[in-house]
Amino acid sequence: MNSDAQSRGVARLQVIARQLHPVGHFAGRSPDDVVVLSVARTPIGKAKRGAFKDTTPDVLLAHALSAAVARAGVRPEDVGDIRVGNVLPAQGAVLARMAQFQAGFPYSVPIATVNRQCSSGLQAVADIAAAIRAGHIDVGIAAGVESMSASAMGESLPPFSQEAVFASPLAADCLVPMGMTSETIAEKYGISRAEQDAFAVRSHALAAQAQREGRFRAEIVPVKLADGSVVDMDEGVREGTSVEGLAKLRAAFKEGGTTTAGNSSQVSDGAAAIVLASRQAAERLGLSSNIIGVFRGYAVAGVPPSEMGIGPAFAIPAALTKAGVGKEHVGVFEINEAFASQALYCVRQLGLDPSKVNPNGGAIALGHPLGCTGARQVATLLREMARTGERFGVVSMCIGTGMGAAAVFERA
Repeated sequence: MNSDAQSRGVARLQVIARQLHPVGHFAGRSPDDVVVLSVARTPIGKAKRGAFKDTTPDVLLAHALSAAVARAGVRPEDVGDIRVGNVLPAQGAVLARMAQFQAGFPYSVPIATVNRQCSSGLQAVADIAAAIRAGHIDVGIAAGVESMSASAMGESLPPFSQEAVFASPLAADCLVPMGMTSETIAEKYGISRAEQDAFAVRSHALAAQAQREGRFRAEIVPVKLADGSVVDMDEGVREGTSVEGLAKLRAAFKEGGTTTAGNSSQVSDGAAAIVLASRQAAERLGLSSNIIGVFRGYAVAGVPPSEMGIGPAFAIPAALTKAGVGKEHVGVFEINEAFASQALYCVRQLGLDPSKVNPNGGAIALGHPLGCTGARQVATLLREMARTGERFGVVSMCIGTGMGAAAVFERA
């Protein structure tokens, strides 16, 4: 038997084994499991003109951190490390450290920021989970924050050699505006303007329904502003958004294009935090009853920079394989809606049931505070799994410059 035939045979046996014993290796609980003890996020505000336009990112992050530890029942001093996803501020690490102290953490608790662009919040989760699995810490916090009111996209690009960059087509493609990558996907893969607008309408309708039914309350921590007012709901949701209304919007990035402000994610402000621990540590601290989920796997995949939006179509299968979970066992997919074009491509390419994708709306309606989004998605996913009883869920997003990230979670 040649190697190709042997590989196909092994793959077929793996499929049969999974069908006969689906996700059987998760039947028991391991003390080494990385578990989620709590999630907390601020509402998401409209950048530049919303409730948080004058609220600094350290304040937003402090609200999320303090709420997360309070919900988890963890003492701040018991946290071994904090990782914060953050994209735009040049001094994000300083802001994160200041936010930590505002939230009541002692100076003995270390903190760092991570920037993998739109996946930064999820990368923070993966980093903390890896530290727990390696035995470096027992309890950690993964968070994300972004104030797109304070720092605009494109302001933070450092100097680079134009001669060297433009000598490499792939390097040059890293400079293609995100909106143009959306246009490339729409044109290359035949995704029409009408389909993109319909997807955007769905996002707003589902998010509006989720708000009416109070589905976000368990994840949101209200924020009291300096003027005494309280923000307790996401601002970007537009109930009553229609295909007819969106059809009137002009293309935002290309003459005659199909990507508009209405079928793209919103620029936003917000923060989120997630407390993770080893199961053994959770039991030792008497917090077993607070466990709401288990981190099961993570993957990042590279794709052409000019088509960065297709990243989830490659990252999701890789993460599911690492977790040993079949696509058919996943009940909820939280896929970031950077643009309707790329989200639609990923859903179709993966053959997903659309009803399982973003059942409470996505970034087109809720907003996309870059460094926060991955952590926000985890919070939304775990609360939705608790509400519906689904066992497995996936968080995924595309990443500027051509990547995708995905993580698999199991309901506790």
